[in-house]
Amino acid sequence: MAQTAVAREQLCALRETIAKLEGKPAPTLAAAAQEAFAAGDETYLRPANTPLRLSFDIPILDEALEGGLPLNGITEVRSSMLRDAAGPSGFVLALAAWLQRQETADGMPVFWIGDRICTMEAGHPYAVGLKDFGLEPERFLMASPHKLEEALWLAETAVESGLFPATILEVRGNPVQFGLTESRRLSMRARASGRPLFLLRQGGEEEASSAIFRLRAEPAPASARPLPDGSMLDGGIGNPVFRLILEKSRNPAPLSFLLEWNPHDRRFLPVSQPERTRSPGEQSAHSVAQLSPPSNRQDRPQEVGSILAFGRTP
Repeated sequence: MAQTAVAREQLCALRETIAKLEGKPAPTLAAAAQEAFAAGDETYLRPANTPLRLSFDIPILDEALEGGLPLNGITEVRSSMLRDAAGPSGFVLALAAWLQRQETADGMPVFWIGDRICTMEAGHPYAVGLKDFGLEPERFLMASPHKLEEALWLAETAVESGLFPATILEVRGNPVQFGLTESRRLSMRARASGRPLFLLRQGGEEEASSAIFRLRAEPAPASARPLPDGSMLDGGIGNPVFRLILEKSRNPAPLSFLLEWNPHDRRFLPVSQPERTRSPGEQSAHSVAQLSPPSNRQDRPQEVGSILAFGRTP
């Protein structure tokens, strides 16, 4: 039975490839459209005038992404280590808030399917924090299945329904149960429903998948802020800034970008690369003049050679 399922999936993938080469509609998308039309459900299908790319409105980034992130496929966002989960999680939540601003007709929530180990390390999304980040908590749905197989089934069902503006699947590392076959199946569901799936891989390495783009997200220092006197405050607390490394794309080499997320306007802004990166211990946040060393304390350093432990030999 397992071999039959694998053979059927390979056959579907081959049909998708042939249809793409011939410039014809994908069989899975045509089948989904036929079923929706027969059932009289017009909300299942994405309108014809709706773009299939999520543009950042940043020319250099949109050009690297061939117009933007796909709204009918998988986009993978990963971190190298589990302790750095805040960077990719924040970037994916910013993407979800951006989609919420555009998907105002149906009012459906963003669906987050979280890994239990990642939840133990980074915690659950907090409603008050989500609101400050630009998300609407009443339009945010979260599930934390016990097993990865249950999470994959839930993600397939959510994407195939076409109801959620975005589905976020969080996995830890590179599990054996989630390989190229499972990734291809999720990609076919997303393509048929015309809805995006954001694969959030925490503490994982690069591996083959059906994701159209793969980005590594890292936190970056906040941008300088203008003060009332006209000066600029560097190193303060500001809007979140992400360093994105585009690892998988049609570009010959990985590209790096700095993006600032504005939670009030719910949009991304480009950030110029810093001219010089300073280590955290190189300069304190509030630098002051160094104090002179004490001159009359018992623990002051002694001059070399003034005191000998043993007498000199004759």
